Order: sequence, then structure tokens, then C-alpha cells
Amino acid sequence: MKAVVFPGQGAQFVGMGKDLYENNPLAKELFDKADEILGYKITDIMFAGTDEELKQTKVTQPAVFLHSVIKALCTPELVPDMVGGHSLGEFSALVAAGVLNFEDGLKLVYARAMAMQKACEMKPSTMAAVIALPDEQIEAICAEVSTDDCIVVPANYNCPGQLVISGDIEAVNVACEKLKASGAKRALVLKVGGAFHSPLMQPAKDELAKAIMETEFHAPKCPVYQNVDGKPHTAPEEIKENLIAQLTSPVRWTEEVNAMVAAGATEFTECGPGKALQGMIAKICKGNDAVSVQGIE
Repeated sequence: MKAVVFPGQGAQFVGMGKDLYENNPLAKELFDKADEILGYKITDIMFAGTDEELKQTKVTQPAVFLHSVIKALCTPELVPDMVGGHSLGEFSALVAAGVLNFEDGLKLVYARAMAMQKACEMKPSTMAAVIALPDEQIEAICAEVSTDDCIVVPANYNCPGQLVISGDIEAVNVACEKLKASGAKRALVLKVGGAFHSPLMQPAKDELAKAIMETEFHAPKCPVYQNVDGKPHTAPEEIKENLIAQLTSPVRWTEEVNAMVAAGATEFTECGPGKALQGMIAKICKGNDAVSVQGIE
């Protein structure tokens, strides 16, 4: 069975989608439509902007979404038996599964990006990648460091030996020192705009919830595996609730991939910029020769 998965923020690069735009009429039509919907030429930033322009949350999220979704829509042979996406990538997965149409998907992603940008500006916050330390140990140190006014929490369970934490800058820095002292190979603060997938995103969650609840969601063509619990979902209202909860909940990517494998997935195809998910899935499925991992060129 084929699982198609979609990357999130961080996979972007300058020039992304340019070949598609220049060589595929459908891709050109969709990119031009995206410029209309957004009210500015995101294609100029994607194709020839600077790294700094592309790193802005309000630009990055729609850019990665567009590259992923347009690539999927321009690959008719890509027929998934199940879909999933990492963080932002869950919106791409919903379009691929027919839950959202292209226009509504882009509007929600832009609303999400703007809401998250605002939340990031309200309070200085950040994230850090922790390498080679058991999840339980990281969870315990986050709980030990956190106070009512200064928190740090596990945010992305990416694969065995790789967990991203998220929270107030001071708490993240203290946690990183304790994690390194406890044997982490690395505890590296990331260049991100804020504490994604943490309680600090509550204002963004409240704002996005309104937009999601006002948008029509259709029954998916195949099961959609979601980050909040790593499980498959097919009921539109349930998918909506999970998508809203995702902003302040950890991304349970390891559980999600394992659940797909348990359901019969033998082929994972990453659709979008970069190869980050391929690397994670290879580590999650290490030793399982029945599973293959690839991307779309």
C-alpha cells in the first residue's frame, strides 16, 4: 500500500516550484491562481526571493503548501491509499485526500501562517532539536524546567533519537543545557520565529479555529493520519477538531508512521520540497525491509 506524506515548515528553498511553473501548464495555472488568492506574488519570492524573505512564517507556510500540493496535483499517477503530513504538511495531505479544495486549503494555510506570526510576535519564544536522548528523559527535563510563567514542552516526535522542544526562550535555553549535561549528543536552538506546537500558540489556535469551522471539509478519499494522535481519521468534523488542536499539541510523527506501517503501508512517497521526511521515516522503519521510502523529483 502507498502512503503519501507532505513536509512542513523548514523544507523551503529559493527556486522551489520554478521548474514546475515553467514546464507544466496546470502548475502555472495553479501558481497564478495562488498569487490572486493571496493578493501578492508569492511566486516571485519562491522562485527568486532571498532566504530571509522565504523564512518568514507568513511566506514559508503557503510556499511549502503550494509546492507540495501543486506537485501532487501534477502527478496523476500518485494515487495514495493513505496520507499524512508533518505539521503544516497536514493541510497538503487534506487537499491530496480531497478533504479540502485547493483554494480553501491555501486560504486556511495563509490564515494559519498569519495567526502564528502574530502569536510569535506577542512573546519571544523558540524551539530546539534534541539528538540522541530517550523521549522520556527529554519529557522529564522539560517538566522540571517549566514554571507557570516560563514553559518548555516536547513539540515534534520526529523519529527515534530526534525530538524537538518548544517554549519560552529562557526555558528552552535552560533545558538545552540540562539535556546536554544528561547525555544528549546535541541540543541545538533552531532559527525559527516562535514556539510552534506549544501552549504559546493558543492565540493562533483560537484565531485559526474560526476559519477552520467556517470552511467546508469533505469526506476523504482515503484515511488521513493526523499529528495529534498518529491515528487515521475519515470523519470531516473529527479532522477539523484535530487540525485545530494540532497548533498547541506535539506532532506525533513517529507514532503516525508506525500506524501507517501497521495498516499495511509498504511504500512511502514524500511530496514537496526537500527530503526531511524520507530521512525520518527511514529511521522509524529501520530494519523493516518491507518498507521503501522515496520522493518525487
